[in-house]
Amino acid sequence: MMIIEKVQQAKETLFSFEILPPLKGRSIDSIFKCIDGLLEFNPAFIDVTYHREEYILKKRPDGSFDRVSTRKRPGTVAICASIQNKYKVDAVPHIICGGFTKEDTENALIDLDFLGIKNVLALRGDNLKSESYFTPEPNGNKNSLELIYQIKNMNNGIYLDEELENPTPTKFCIGGACYPEKHQDAPNVKSDMNFLKRKVEAGAEFLTTQMFFDNRKYFDFIDRCLAEGINIPIIPGIKPITRKNQIFLLPKIFNTDIPFELSNEIEKAKTDDAVKQIGIEWCIKQCKELRDKKVPVLHFYTMGHSETTAIIAKEVY
Repeated sequence: MMIIEKVQQAKETLFSFEILPPLKGRSIDSIFKCIDGLLEFNPAFIDVTYHREEYILKKRPDGSFDRVSTRKRPGTVAICASIQNKYKVDAVPHIICGGFTKEDTENALIDLDFLGIKNVLALRGDNLKSESYFTPEPNGNKNSLELIYQIKNMNNGIYLDEELENPTPTKFCIGGACYPEKHQDAPNVKSDMNFLKRKVEAGAEFLTTQMFFDNRKYFDFIDRCLAEGINIPIIPGIKPITRKNQIFLLPKIFNTDIPFELSNEIEKAKTDDAVKQIGIEWCIKQCKELRDKKVPVLHFYTMGHSETTAIIAKEVY
Protein backbone atom coordinates (compact mmCIF):
# COMPACT_ATOMS: atom_id res chain seq x y z
CA MET A 1 0.00 0.00 0.00
CA MET A 2 1.27 3.49 -0.78
CA ILE A 3 2.55 5.53 2.19
CA ILE A 4 0.48 8.49 1.06
CA GLU A 5 -2.66 6.30 1.14
CA LYS A 6 -1.84 5.04 4.63
CA VAL A 7 -1.48 8.59 5.90
CA GLN A 8 -4.66 9.78 4.23
CA GLN A 9 -6.70 6.88 5.65
CA ALA A 10 -5.24 6.98 9.18
CA LYS A 11 -7.42 8.25 12.00
CA GLU A 12 -4.48 8.75 14.36
CA THR A 13 -0.72 9.16 14.30
CA LEU A 14 0.98 6.12 12.76
CA PHE A 15 4.15 4.41 13.98
CA SER A 16 7.13 3.57 11.77
CA PHE A 17 10.85 3.05 12.10
CA GLU A 18 14.12 2.76 10.21
CA ILE A 19 16.63 -0.08 10.32
CA LEU A 20 20.16 -0.61 9.03
CA PRO A 21 21.19 -3.63 6.94
CA PRO A 22 23.58 -5.85 8.89
CA LEU A 23 27.29 -5.56 8.26
CA LYS A 24 28.58 -7.73 5.42
CA GLY A 25 28.99 -11.30 6.65
CA ARG A 26 26.32 -11.01 9.35
CA SER A 27 22.92 -12.69 9.19
CA ILE A 28 19.51 -11.10 8.80
CA ASP A 29 18.53 -12.37 12.26
CA SER A 30 19.51 -9.05 13.86
CA ILE A 31 16.99 -7.32 11.58
CA PHE A 32 14.24 -9.77 12.51
CA LYS A 33 15.05 -9.35 16.21
CA CYS A 34 14.69 -5.57 15.92
CA ILE A 35 11.40 -5.84 14.04
CA ASP A 36 10.01 -8.49 16.41
CA GLY A 37 10.57 -6.09 19.30
CA LEU A 38 8.40 -3.42 17.67
CA LEU A 39 5.61 -5.38 15.98
CA GLU A 40 3.18 -4.81 18.85
CA PHE A 41 2.98 -1.14 17.82
CA ASN A 42 1.65 -2.08 14.39
CA PRO A 43 4.24 -0.30 12.21
CA ALA A 44 2.75 1.28 9.11
CA PHE A 45 6.04 0.84 7.28
CA ILE A 46 9.71 0.08 7.87
CA ASP A 47 12.50 2.05 6.19
CA VAL A 48 15.68 0.20 5.20
CA THR A 49 18.77 2.32 4.65
CA TYR A 50 21.08 1.96 1.66
CA HIS A 51 24.81 2.44 2.10
CA ARG A 52 27.07 3.57 -0.69
CA GLU A 53 30.38 2.01 -1.52
CA GLU A 54 33.45 2.86 0.48
CA TYR A 55 37.04 2.56 -0.62
CA ILE A 56 39.83 0.69 1.09
CA LEU A 57 43.51 0.37 0.17
CA LYS A 58 44.81 -3.18 -0.32
CA LYS A 59 48.55 -3.67 -0.38
CA ARG A 60 50.02 -5.51 -3.35
CA PRO A 61 53.07 -7.82 -3.17
CA ASP A 62 55.26 -5.10 -4.72
CA GLY A 63 54.36 -2.68 -1.93
CA SER A 64 51.99 -0.53 -3.96
CA PHE A 65 48.29 -0.18 -3.14
CA ASP A 66 45.05 -0.83 -5.01
CA ARG A 67 41.98 1.28 -4.26
CA VAL A 68 39.17 -1.25 -3.84
CA SER A 69 35.45 -0.51 -3.59
CA THR A 70 33.38 -2.29 -0.97
CA ARG A 71 29.90 -2.02 0.56
CA LYS A 72 29.87 -2.58 4.31
CA ARG A 73 26.10 -2.96 4.54
CA PRO A 74 24.72 -4.56 1.37
CA GLY A 75 21.32 -6.21 1.03
CA THR A 76 18.74 -3.42 1.14
CA VAL A 77 16.58 -4.78 -1.69
CA ALA A 78 16.65 -8.34 -0.35
CA ILE A 79 15.88 -7.16 3.20
CA CYS A 80 12.86 -5.20 1.96
CA ALA A 81 11.57 -8.29 0.15
CA SER A 82 12.10 -10.41 3.28
CA ILE A 83 10.25 -7.91 5.48
CA GLN A 84 7.23 -7.79 3.21
CA ASN A 85 7.19 -11.58 2.84
CA LYS A 86 7.69 -12.40 6.53
CA TYR A 87 5.78 -9.62 8.26
CA LYS A 88 3.35 -8.33 5.61
CA VAL A 89 4.50 -4.80 6.47
CA ASP A 90 5.41 -2.33 3.74
CA ALA A 91 9.15 -1.81 3.42
CA VAL A 92 10.58 1.47 2.16
CA PRO A 93 14.07 1.16 0.69
CA HIS A 94 16.32 4.18 0.59
CA ILE A 95 17.48 4.89 -2.97
CA ILE A 96 20.67 6.94 -3.07
CA CYS A 97 22.75 8.74 -5.67
CA GLY A 98 26.22 8.06 -4.30
CA GLY A 99 27.87 5.03 -5.86
CA PHE A 100 25.13 4.46 -8.46
CA THR A 101 24.93 5.25 -12.13
CA LYS A 102 21.49 6.04 -13.52
CA GLU A 103 21.44 2.57 -15.05
CA ASP A 104 22.25 1.01 -11.65
CA THR A 105 19.39 2.99 -10.18
CA GLU A 106 16.98 1.95 -12.92
CA ASN A 107 17.89 -1.72 -12.48
CA ALA A 108 17.41 -1.50 -8.71
CA LEU A 109 14.01 0.10 -9.21
CA ILE A 110 13.03 -2.61 -11.71
CA ASP A 111 13.93 -5.26 -9.12
CA LEU A 112 11.88 -3.46 -6.47
CA ASP A 113 8.92 -3.18 -8.83
CA PHE A 114 9.08 -6.90 -9.62
CA LEU A 115 9.13 -7.64 -5.88
CA GLY A 116 5.99 -5.59 -5.26
CA ILE A 117 7.80 -2.89 -3.27
CA LYS A 118 5.96 0.30 -4.11
CA ASN A 119 7.39 2.93 -1.77
CA VAL A 120 10.88 4.44 -1.99
CA LEU A 121 12.75 7.22 -0.23
CA ALA A 122 14.92 9.18 -2.69
CA LEU A 123 18.10 10.57 -1.14
CA ARG A 124 21.37 12.02 -2.31
CA GLY A 125 23.31 10.05 0.28
CA ASP A 126 26.34 10.94 2.34
CA ASN A 127 29.77 12.02 1.24
CA LEU A 128 32.54 9.48 1.31
CA LYS A 129 34.62 9.94 4.45
CA SER A 130 37.53 10.92 2.23
CA GLU A 131 35.48 13.65 0.48
CA SER A 132 34.99 17.22 1.65
CA TYR A 133 31.84 17.44 -0.49
CA PHE A 134 29.55 15.02 -2.31
CA THR A 135 30.83 13.65 -5.61
CA PRO A 136 28.28 11.82 -7.79
CA GLU A 137 29.08 8.70 -9.73
CA PRO A 138 29.94 9.30 -13.42
CA ASN A 139 26.61 9.04 -15.30
CA GLY A 140 24.82 9.08 -11.96
CA ASN A 141 22.26 11.43 -10.44
CA LYS A 142 23.92 14.49 -8.95
CA ASN A 143 21.35 15.02 -6.21
CA SER A 144 17.99 13.87 -4.87
CA LEU A 145 16.09 16.15 -7.26
CA GLU A 146 17.56 14.38 -10.29
CA LEU A 147 16.86 11.03 -8.63
CA ILE A 148 13.21 11.96 -8.07
CA TYR A 149 12.94 12.95 -11.73
CA GLN A 150 14.29 9.55 -12.76
CA ILE A 151 11.82 7.66 -10.57
CA LYS A 152 8.94 9.85 -11.74
CA ASN A 153 9.96 9.22 -15.36
CA MET A 154 9.75 5.47 -14.76
CA ASN A 155 6.29 6.00 -13.24
CA ASN A 156 5.42 7.64 -16.57
CA GLY A 157 6.89 4.76 -18.56
CA ILE A 158 10.06 6.66 -19.51
CA TYR A 159 13.19 4.52 -19.18
CA LEU A 160 16.81 5.31 -20.03
CA ASP A 161 16.64 3.21 -23.20
CA GLU A 162 14.49 5.31 -25.50
CA GLU A 163 14.14 2.42 -27.94
CA LEU A 164 12.12 0.24 -25.57
CA GLU A 165 8.73 -0.56 -27.04
CA ASN A 166 5.69 0.04 -24.83
CA PRO A 167 7.56 -0.05 -21.49
CA THR A 168 5.37 -0.67 -18.46
CA PRO A 169 5.14 2.31 -16.09
CA THR A 170 6.13 1.68 -12.48
CA LYS A 171 3.93 2.86 -9.62
CA PHE A 172 6.31 4.05 -6.93
CA CYS A 173 5.19 6.35 -4.15
CA ILE A 174 8.18 8.67 -3.84
CA GLY A 175 9.37 10.08 -0.54
CA GLY A 176 12.06 12.66 0.08
CA ALA A 177 14.10 13.97 2.97
CA CYS A 178 13.74 17.40 4.55
CA TYR A 179 15.67 19.32 7.14
CA PRO A 180 13.91 21.51 9.73
CA GLU A 181 17.28 23.04 10.66
CA LYS A 182 18.69 23.17 7.09
CA HIS A 183 20.71 20.58 5.18
CA GLN A 184 24.34 20.83 6.21
CA ASP A 185 25.43 21.53 2.62
CA ALA A 186 22.83 24.23 1.92
CA PRO A 187 24.20 27.79 2.05
CA ASN A 188 21.12 29.11 3.85
CA VAL A 189 17.59 28.24 4.94
CA LYS A 190 15.94 29.95 1.97
CA SER A 191 17.93 28.05 -0.64
CA ASP A 192 17.27 24.80 1.22
CA MET A 193 13.53 25.51 1.13
CA ASN A 194 13.66 26.36 -2.59
CA PHE A 195 15.36 23.05 -3.30
CA LEU A 196 12.76 21.19 -1.23
CA LYS A 197 9.95 22.89 -3.15
CA ARG A 198 11.52 21.72 -6.43
CA LYS A 199 11.62 18.14 -5.10
CA VAL A 200 7.92 18.27 -4.30
CA GLU A 201 7.13 19.75 -7.70
CA ALA A 202 9.21 16.97 -9.31
CA GLY A 203 7.13 14.24 -7.69
CA ALA A 204 7.87 13.72 -4.00
CA GLU A 205 4.60 12.71 -2.31
CA PHE A 206 5.72 12.64 1.32
CA LEU A 207 8.72 13.92 3.29
CA THR A 208 10.60 12.56 6.28
CA THR A 209 12.61 14.96 8.43
CA GLN A 210 16.11 14.70 9.72
CA MET A 211 16.13 14.01 13.46
CA PHE A 212 15.48 17.00 15.71
CA PHE A 213 15.25 17.46 19.48
CA ASP A 214 13.28 20.70 19.69
CA ASN A 215 9.68 20.38 18.48
CA ARG A 216 9.53 24.13 17.88
CA LYS A 217 12.00 23.61 15.05
CA TYR A 218 9.58 21.13 13.43
CA PHE A 219 6.49 23.30 13.88
CA ASP A 220 8.26 26.38 12.50
CA PHE A 221 9.45 24.31 9.56
CA ILE A 222 5.90 23.17 8.83
CA ASP A 223 4.76 26.80 8.82
CA ARG A 224 7.52 27.74 6.36
CA CYS A 225 6.59 24.82 4.10
CA LEU A 226 2.92 25.79 4.07
CA ALA A 227 3.86 29.37 3.25
CA GLU A 228 5.75 28.02 0.20
CA GLY A 229 2.79 25.89 -0.90
CA ILE A 230 4.29 22.60 0.31
CA ASN A 231 1.34 20.73 1.78
CA ILE A 232 2.27 17.06 1.43
CA PRO A 233 2.68 14.92 4.62
CA ILE A 234 5.85 15.78 6.54
CA ILE A 235 6.82 12.94 8.85
CA PRO A 236 8.93 13.84 11.90
CA GLY A 237 12.06 11.73 12.36
CA ILE A 238 12.76 10.90 16.01
CA LYS A 239 15.82 9.58 17.82
CA PRO A 240 16.42 9.41 21.56
CA ILE A 241 19.86 10.31 22.85
CA THR A 242 21.34 7.27 24.56
CA ARG A 243 25.02 8.18 25.06
CA LYS A 244 26.66 11.31 26.45
CA ASN A 245 28.95 11.83 23.44
CA GLN A 246 25.90 12.12 21.16
CA ILE A 247 25.25 15.67 22.38
CA PHE A 248 28.51 16.60 20.66
CA LEU A 249 28.46 14.18 17.71
CA LEU A 250 24.86 14.57 16.49
CA PRO A 251 25.00 18.36 15.94
CA LYS A 252 28.20 17.90 13.93
CA ILE A 253 26.96 14.97 11.83
CA PHE A 254 23.33 15.96 11.32
CA ASN A 255 23.35 19.76 11.71
CA THR A 256 20.83 19.64 14.53
CA ASP A 257 20.73 21.66 17.74
CA ILE A 258 20.52 20.00 21.14
CA PRO A 259 18.38 22.17 23.45
CA PHE A 260 20.33 23.50 26.43
CA GLU A 261 17.88 21.97 28.91
CA LEU A 262 18.58 18.52 27.45
CA SER A 263 22.34 18.85 26.99
CA ASN A 264 22.75 20.35 30.47
CA GLU A 265 20.94 17.42 32.10
CA ILE A 266 22.97 14.90 30.13
CA GLU A 267 26.30 16.57 30.92
CA LYS A 268 25.49 16.38 34.65
CA ALA A 269 24.53 12.68 34.45
CA LYS A 270 26.94 10.39 36.29
CA THR A 271 26.24 7.07 34.55
CA ASP A 272 25.41 5.72 31.08
CA ASP A 273 22.06 4.49 32.40
CA ALA A 274 21.22 7.96 33.67
CA VAL A 275 22.03 9.47 30.25
CA LYS A 276 19.83 6.92 28.54
CA GLN A 277 16.93 7.57 30.90
CA ILE A 278 17.17 11.33 30.33
CA GLY A 279 17.14 10.76 26.57
CA ILE A 280 14.12 8.46 26.80
CA GLU A 281 12.12 10.85 28.96
CA TRP A 282 12.89 13.77 26.65
CA CYS A 283 11.86 11.73 23.60
CA ILE A 284 8.61 10.61 25.22
CA LYS A 285 7.76 14.24 25.92
CA GLN A 286 8.61 15.16 22.32
CA CYS A 287 6.49 12.35 20.90
CA LYS A 288 3.46 13.08 23.06
CA GLU A 289 3.46 16.72 21.99
CA LEU A 290 3.85 15.79 18.32
CA ARG A 291 1.05 13.24 18.58
CA ASP A 292 -1.21 15.78 20.29
CA LYS A 293 -0.58 18.02 17.27
CA LYS A 294 -1.70 15.12 15.04
CA VAL A 295 1.47 14.60 13.03
CA PRO A 296 0.90 11.92 10.37
CA VAL A 297 3.54 9.47 11.60
CA LEU A 298 6.19 9.21 14.29
CA HIS A 299 9.21 7.74 12.54
CA PHE A 300 11.97 6.37 14.77
CA TYR A 301 15.64 6.05 13.85
CA THR A 302 16.42 2.81 15.71
CA MET A 303 20.00 2.30 14.47
CA GLY A 304 19.18 -1.41 14.54
CA HIS A 305 18.19 -1.53 18.24
CA SER A 306 14.54 -1.82 19.23
CA GLU A 307 14.64 -1.74 23.03
CA THR A 308 14.73 2.04 23.54
CA THR A 309 12.17 2.69 20.80
CA ALA A 310 9.84 0.10 22.38
CA ILE A 311 10.06 1.81 25.79
CA ILE A 312 9.11 5.15 24.21
CA ALA A 313 6.34 3.71 22.03
CA LYS A 314 4.68 2.05 25.04
CA GLU A 315 4.33 5.46 26.65
CA VAL A 316 3.07 7.18 23.51
CA TYR A 317 0.77 4.64 21.78
